[in-house]
Amino acid sequence: MKIGIIGAGNIGGNLARRLTALGHDVSVANSRSPDTLTDLAAETGATAVLAREAADGADIVVVTIPMKAVPDLPSDLFDDAAPDVVVVDTCNYYPQQRDGRIPEIEDGMTESNWVEQQLGVSVVKVFNGIQAEHLLSGGLPQGTDGRIALPVAGDDAAAKAVVMELVDALGFDSVDGGGLRDSWRQQPGTPVYGADADADGVRKALAAADAARGAEWRA
Repeated sequence: MKIGIIGAGNIGGNLARRLTALGHDVSVANSRSPDTLTDLAAETGATAVLAREAADGADIVVVTIPMKAVPDLPSDLFDDAAPDVVVVDTCNYYPQQRDGRIPEIEDGMTESNWVEQQLGVSVVKVFNGIQAEHLLSGGLPQGTDGRIALPVAGDDAAAKAVVMELVDALGFDSVDGGGLRDSWRQQPGTPVYGADADADGVRKALAAADAARGAEWRA
């Protein structure tokens, strides 16, 4: 598949490493310029591009940037993507630590519903709660005891199925996290966030989540 990654931080960089190793055609962009991604491109074989080019022809686009930067992405970002492009959102809202106050999220909108609103396309929420180094090295073959599971939330069943297959190929089980409005159950501060649990553990953690944001995760 042709996969575009917007964001070359810990998650974006490690996804580029894993996905190119699986044989996918990967383009990667950051907020600066392709010249700043020379080392990552040389290491992985991914193609460094401008952010506005990352979705061109892509089957999957991964948006993995600071939440506050999402509104700055080009308004025509997906114009030249594949007609049935799947958009993955890994973003987390860190109001005190990084992003400042986003009123809609403070008023109760889930993070990924807000991202979807900014992008103007349907998104699937995944990869937001796993540590970057575990994404790189924690994958195991299907059926292995203790295999880390990741919750996957979204409203488009076909898009979720594509993402779940990708999660499995990366070495992780996937757990259906419900619709995008249910994705608050995997936001920072919830039991599943950073848990590295297996599938049963993820299901239990999602069920135990409290919709009220803790003080650390509010502006």
